[in-house]
Amino acid sequence: MSVTDKIAARLPRVMDRGERPPVVAAVRLHGVITPQSSPVARNTISLQNVESAINRAFDNERLIAVALLINSPGGAPTQSALIAERIRELANKKHVPVLAFCEDVAASGGYWLACAGDEIYAHGTSLVGSIGVVSAGFGLNNLLDKAGVERRVYTAGENKVRLDPFQAEKPEDVEWLKGLHADLHDQFKAWVKERRNSKLKGEDDEIFTGEIWTGTKAQQLGLVDGIGTIRSVIAKRFPDAELTIAEPRRPLLAKLGLTGTSTRSGDLVTQVLASIEERARWSRFGL
Repeated sequence: MSVTDKIAARLPRVMDRGERPPVVAAVRLHGVITPQSSPVARNTISLQNVESAINRAFDNERLIAVALLINSPGGAPTQSALIAERIRELANKKHVPVLAFCEDVAASGGYWLACAGDEIYAHGTSLVGSIGVVSAGFGLNNLLDKAGVERRVYTAGENKVRLDPFQAEKPEDVEWLKGLHADLHDQFKAWVKERRNSKLKGEDDEIFTGEIWTGTKAQQLGLVDGIGTIRSVIAKRFPDAELTIAEPRRPLLAKLGLTGTSTRSGDLVTQVLASIEERARWSRFGL
């Protein structure tokens, strides 16, 4: 054996392209779903901050499946729909299956995201469902009265300030909001039925009440396909695959630890209120 052969034999063997293992790319969808992020809140989910990770997951040349790691109490319905539609668009284009994994919570908008998967899995203790619509606010009109502050708002259009938190609640505004909720609820139900189809085993008046279930009960209702974690399911379904995490691209300022957030008092109040609302969403599920 020549010296060259001896050296080559000692070098780590480099696998050629045909020997490289297939890839299952995972995307983390963790946090409250909202179009606005806040430096005082936990992780948040929006199309803007997860789209780059989704695109990278589907862009792998050795891709055989995409996994969604979902841990979300829900949030904005439009952002939920936009993200789910983007996932389905790429899945259809790349012709790869999408497997969704519910972690602590996949509720409301979190379950909307899970339905972007061709298959949904959960842990037995996961909290799944909450197929409904909710909105919340604060009534601050008495606070202004006590403070001796008069608020002045000028509008063109009698309904421009519906449910203004600084004005007394009006019954007709509440009825309008209920109608809006009913419309959004119908769209949510249609999405679940489209994606789960014949897999659903419960009646509409049981599944679509906004109730939340454990992963075990959710499987019985057909809301999830099985009980399992990403490691166990991928090891069984794709034993030769390499599991990778597709991370979103971070802006340069974020990499340097600079968020560029404003310190104006109005912005600070908005951020604090957003943080309280986010905390309330998680606390509903004991988290």
